Amino acid sequence: MSHSFGPHFLHIPGPSPIPERVLRAISLPIIDHRGPEFAELARTVLAGMQRVFNTAHPVLIFPASGTGAWESAIVNTLVPGDRVLMVETGHFATQWRKLAEKHGIATDFIPGDWRDWADPAAIAERLRADTDHAIKAVMVVHNETSTGVASPIAAIRKAIDAEGHPALLMVDAISSLGSLPYLHDDWGVDVTVTCSQKGLMLPPGLSFVALSPKSIAAAKAGGARRSYWDWAEMIAFNRDGFFPYTPATNLLYGLRESIALIEAEGYDAVFARHDRLAAATRAAVQAWGLEVLCRNEQAHSSVLTAVLMPEGQDSDALREHILARYNLSLGQGLSKLKGRVFRIGHLGQCNELTLLAALSGIEMGLADTGVPHQRGGVNAAMEALRQAA
Repeated sequence: MSHSFGPHFLHIPGPSPIPERVLRAISLPIIDHRGPEFAELARTVLAGMQRVFNTAHPVLIFPASGTGAWESAIVNTLVPGDRVLMVETGHFATQWRKLAEKHGIATDFIPGDWRDWADPAAIAERLRADTDHAIKAVMVVHNETSTGVASPIAAIRKAIDAEGHPALLMVDAISSLGSLPYLHDDWGVDVTVTCSQKGLMLPPGLSFVALSPKSIAAAKAGGARRSYWDWAEMIAFNRDGFFPYTPATNLLYGLRESIALIEAEGYDAVFARHDRLAAATRAAVQAWGLEVLCRNEQAHSSVLTAVLMPEGQDSDALREHILARYNLSLGQGLSKLKGRVFRIGHLGQCNELTLLAALSGIEMGLADTGVPHQRGGVNAAMEALRQAA
């Protein structure tokens, strides 16, 4: 029996639920994107995104998905035949590699089992062997959305610097920005990419690229042929509060509100809330007798939790039942994890009670479908949240 009455519980790891205040802002009337009112809006959101990224350097906004931000990073700094170093942390690291290779970039790919972070020592070892500095960039996913594993970006920068290697550091923060602490300048990142539909609590449609002086210089000196993705043109127009082509005005209205919501709660409070919800989710998984995919205690993501199914059980069948019976959407396993894991998103405007509702739906779904487990996951999560409070 299907129950579709009442609100839908969206607990995939993005797109995340959109706050009412943001939805109302997006519905404002369109304005002249060459007029003074728009220039004020653009300056506000551009400065706001600098605060979100923790950077004093330019943050560019493209009407695109996160894939567009990936492509922007590549074509502005690299040319066909260049070599980069990447780490196999999961599905999205693999997808970024495929995109780079479509642009003729040679990728050295450090293999991984999708259950641990990008190891700074392994990166250092590869760079140490690159004595002629053929590697032009190190490209890492901060929070791997397919696995629930977060990588230590500051330690990776230190590893690059310790080897005296000139490679740019490029980071995919698509599912982490706005949910996990991120220090673009302090961590020494050269290019960070993200998008709107995760921690920023917006619809899909905006991508963001945070730069460093080193990456801007690299783009001025080289890079591939580009037009839409050209950083120099975007930076020049942004100085006056405008864009070189028609911007997604109403999404920028929403962005202004999402930044305001994050800053009203306070960055530290936002990150602490995500940590609480993630710890409670892991407590529930442990009480069910199931296994969290991430095996590194230091690498657990506070954005989402990927849960391994018992041998012989199909995560997609469980997800389909939970959606039909309880109106709850969970993330599926991607590529080689398909059918093996389900992913619980606890990012954006998620709070204690919305999380507990999702965990209740999962616990009932496990029982309904006969998945071997123990009862009490929701109680364990409640106790973890009570203790954290």
